Amino acid sequence: MKLSILFICISVFSFSLAQARSDIDSAIQKDYQQHLKPLFVHFHQNPELSMGEVKTAARIAKELKALGFTVHEGIGKTGIVALMKNGKGPTVMMRADMDGLPVKEDSGLVYASTAEQVDPITNELFPVMHACGHDVHITGLVGTARYMQANKSDWSGTLMLIAQPAEERIMGARKMMQENIYERFGKPDYALALHVSAGLEVGKVNVVSGALTAGSNSVDIIVHGVGAHGASPHKGKDPIVLGSQIVLALQTLVSRELGPKEPGVVTVGAFNSGFKHNIISDKAHLQLTVRNASIETRDKLLNGIRRIAENMGRVAGLPVDKLPEVIVSVDEGTPPQINDAELTARLDANWKAKLGEEQVVSKRPDGMGAEDFPYFVTDQGIPSLYWSIGGTPKADMEAEKNGGPAVPSHHSPFFKVDADGSVPFAVETTVLALLELMGNK
Repeated sequence: MKLSILFICISVFSFSLAQARSDIDSAIQKDYQQHLKPLFVHFHQNPELSMGEVKTAARIAKELKALGFTVHEGIGKTGIVALMKNGKGPTVMMRADMDGLPVKEDSGLVYASTAEQVDPITNELFPVMHACGHDVHITGLVGTARYMQANKSDWSGTLMLIAQPAEERIMGARKMMQENIYERFGKPDYALALHVSAGLEVGKVNVVSGALTAGSNSVDIIVHGVGAHGASPHKGKDPIVLGSQIVLALQTLVSRELGPKEPGVVTVGAFNSGFKHNIISDKAHLQLTVRNASIETRDKLLNGIRRIAENMGRVAGLPVDKLPEVIVSVDEGTPPQINDAELTARLDANWKAKLGEEQVVSKRPDGMGAEDFPYFVTDQGIPSLYWSIGGTPKADMEAEKNGGPAVPSHHSPFFKVDADGSVPFAVETTVLALLELMGNK
């Protein structure tokens, strides 16, 4: 008898969870068809480059103001901080990045972008497209705002929505933080962000504890030399030879100075020097990207680059005032994203209960892509979680596995996501996370 009662209780509880998910999903799907789908098409057709997201930000601000959010614009040039206070409870931040890329779209979509824009940083004219799914993110942010506003009786606390510029240049979050947003608008108790993934099936959510995105630093090495005639190399100091020795020596940093299970990348992406066959230049310029999964690894790699570059200069016989200069960019760098273990476990369990265990996966990225969301949370003591949602239909992924067309990667002119699947799911996963953290228990 007791077992029968227990079974009935479990069945009723499972049914109530399924019904709750069904109600949320139905409301989001209805809103998607009526409002979010045309909004997504608008964002997709009107992408804007980093630090030039003026019209995008204005449209997001308009949407949020209409819902009753207190909207602060022009943060970090084009960023938005929007607040909705709804009684006592935690402050939870949800961030969406909004910039496009200087890529000419060739996706074949009927609503493909034909936009062009003068880059506000380089002053060059570029075609522009949402080649990384940020249109999904900002549409999802608006959809989340619309659901939470319509269901205020289900939660309490303060919802902080961030529309962030210039993620693609990993500078927008830092610029917003430099304007003291937490001192001005309140410091969140939790911080959330998501990314749509072309490599993940629609309807799946990928959540990983610990290090997720890599820390990234852009590094320049200026190699000084002594110019000479190409026929008399003994009368100069060849920066191309020295630069080549530095490039080769840098390959030992990861392979011989990091532990086998300690991830790190040092890539020399550009090597420029000279301008004529028979002239030994007096300067070479190396451009590096450095990736890591911890602050300790970052420091080890950056210190190693300085040590190798300067001492290779000494090996070449350069005086102290001509030793190679190592310049770590202040603007192009970000810490790694470390997902909080307790918060990850809590939301992982919530999504499995509400969406079904088969819809939740835990797969670490196989590369070391960077993201500037950590600027909002690193050294702030804010538990944070950054997750991924699927953007590609299952049929397309299975076709690729069977030798069919490859699924286009992010930043490709052929990149596209299934908006009908990914936008509502972006809203749903976010809403479920917010209700878990802010919901009336």
